[in-house]
Amino acid sequence: MRILVLGAGFGGLELSTRLSEEFGDELDLVLIDQGEGFVFGFSKLDVMFGRALPSAVVHPYRYLVKPGVRFVQATIRSIDPVAKRVETDAGAFEGDIMVVALGADLDPSATPGLVEGGHEFYTVPGAFALREVLPHFGGGRVVVGLTSTPFKCPPAPSETVLLMHDYLTKRGIRDNSDISLIMPFDVPIPPSPAASQALLAAFAERGIHWHADRLVSGLDPDRRVVLLNDGTEMPYDLFLGIPVHQVPAVVEASGLTVDGWVRVDPLTLETVFPGVYSVGDVTSVGTPKAGVFAEGQASVVAEQIGTRLGGMTEPATYDGHGVCYVEFGDDLVGRVDVTFMSGKTPVGDFDGPSRALAADKGEFGSIRIHRWFNHRWSGGKESAN
Repeated sequence: MRILVLGAGFGGLELSTRLSEEFGDELDLVLIDQGEGFVFGFSKLDVMFGRALPSAVVHPYRYLVKPGVRFVQATIRSIDPVAKRVETDAGAFEGDIMVVALGADLDPSATPGLVEGGHEFYTVPGAFALREVLPHFGGGRVVVGLTSTPFKCPPAPSETVLLMHDYLTKRGIRDNSDISLIMPFDVPIPPSPAASQALLAAFAERGIHWHADRLVSGLDPDRRVVLLNDGTEMPYDLFLGIPVHQVPAVVEASGLTVDGWVRVDPLTLETVFPGVYSVGDVTSVGTPKAGVFAEGQASVVAEQIGTRLGGMTEPATYDGHGVCYVEFGDDLVGRVDVTFMSGKTPVGDFDGPSRALAADKGEFGSIRIHRWFNHRWSGGKESAN
């Protein structure tokens, strides 16, 4: 029984690793991704703010050597969920089971003026490019803003303004700078009131301006103003935007999507096509678009597939649980532990920022890189300038 896994992010890596650990050389799994390596979302901020070198946070897929797993670097051109077949620029692949874990694509050009007058930091190239841009910023009005929902990693915009405060303070230009955050919610992290209160307190303490219940509809680069969806404007000198998120075009063309995202059974992650599963940001399962939730979904799918392969007898169902770390600046990290169940209000806990949790976050990354790539990694920060 051949398994095709499309996408080598959190979901694809965790799924491949779990099945390899269970079945070893008896496994026949093809993992396809167009990229050359994996980068944690939090590593993008480390590189962007000069806390790590790009070379220290990219984990090349060539190191992904696991029993029963074959990695293919290729761009997927079409997906046939009925035949469980994909066409790629490296040829065609068919399977008995297929898992779609291609994430969400980002489209900066969908927001007028963003490409011409601002920067985005949610893609790896965008974040890495800002590492070279920020040192030339001499101070002024910094605006971080959302252009649409849903979006990946709900804490990231808040983390960005707090880390920007630290960055400008370290450079001695915070006093002649202004930092604003524009988000479409009434609090920074709606599923966690405690985390939101802590972030709002951190914003107030640092003089960061919080603009709730608004979205960025565009930029006017000539006038250097942010255009908001309530008809107001905000001047800026440096704009950092979270671009429009959308399902990859190849997934939309496959017939897997409903209302813009892949619809799955919220307990098993199986699509309406038998033997075809989907995990992570590409789905509409109801959890935030964040790697930790993709990882949890992949664990469930691994058990579902394991049952079909004869190794596991009672597969788990998805419980919507995830733990997210939140950077508060000054080397302090908080933690949100939350569970999303379909049709129910999210419930969870918040652990306030501490250096101990910063160490836990580092261990979180190290453990996964060791499991997925079989090499030691300490976060990459030791190589930062």
